[in-house]
Amino acid sequence: MLTISQLAGYAGVTVRAVRHYHKIGLLPEPERDHSGYRTYNAAAVVRLIRIHTLTDAGVPLARVQELLDAGPEEFAGGVQEVDRELRAGIRRLQGTRKRLARLAAGDHLALPQRVVDYLDRLRGLGVEELYIEMERDAWIMIAAQAPHLIDAVITKKHEQLDDPDIVKLYGFLRGALDSPADDPRVVEIADIVERLMIRTVEAGEAGAADGLDDRFVDLLDSTMAESSSGAKRVVAILEERGWRGWTRIEQVPADRLNAQPGSTEKHSSAMRPSPNCTRRQTIE
Repeated sequence: MLTISQLAGYAGVTVRAVRHYHKIGLLPEPERDHSGYRTYNAAAVVRLIRIHTLTDAGVPLARVQELLDAGPEEFAGGVQEVDRELRAGIRRLQGTRKRLARLAAGDHLALPQRVVDYLDRLRGLGVEELYIEMERDAWIMIAAQAPHLIDAVITKKHEQLDDPDIVKLYGFLRGALDSPADDPRVVEIADIVERLMIRTVEAGEAGAADGLDDRFVDLLDSTMAESSSGAKRVVAILEERGWRGWTRIEQVPADRLNAQPGSTEKHSSAMRPSPNCTRRQTIE
């Protein structure tokens, strides 16, 4: 006859595990002997080994009892069912791991894959991570505020990266906007932004930014303007030339577009960022 510690040693489990199996009814608990100790026979060893073998193979404790008591055919069917459940669980865990890996990169949090791909393209252009993080945050806000606009906007953004002006503009985002406000590159940035704004309006692509209210537009604009002294200077230069607004163009200078004097039609560029070069194109 064996003590509980000897039983556990034969089966390769801990004494604590044996007591747990007693508690849940998997392993019958023997009566105490005249000395007050519980002793175990060979049948207990065999059953404990079978329990340990099944649990070690991944069978949940809740299923062990039915498999121990099953006949050969029922046992085989039960094992196959457990195997299917384990494989399904593995697939779920693999999916969870992939999501965690994406979240660890930061960009995938609350962002569609196409937006993440776009941010990666910016990294390929050498854009500093500071500006990429700012653009990522802007996309997160837009995805939350107007998710129905994401597909159309990101398609346009990907197309813009084939535009030499856009590529040149992003080329400046390697420190130019952190330079003093009188850095001549800031004026060149403003020139590029204005060309993009003109193209937007002349191409009739400055459609209304459905889903973005004035307060949200102000939030985007203020985030851009407060990002650096260079960004503030770009906005100031554009205002000197008659452009008002950033995410949404509020006034178009007539002399720049050969339009009728006094035109004050509002145009939205936030959702058509390629020509207007919204805050994301300019500082992010």
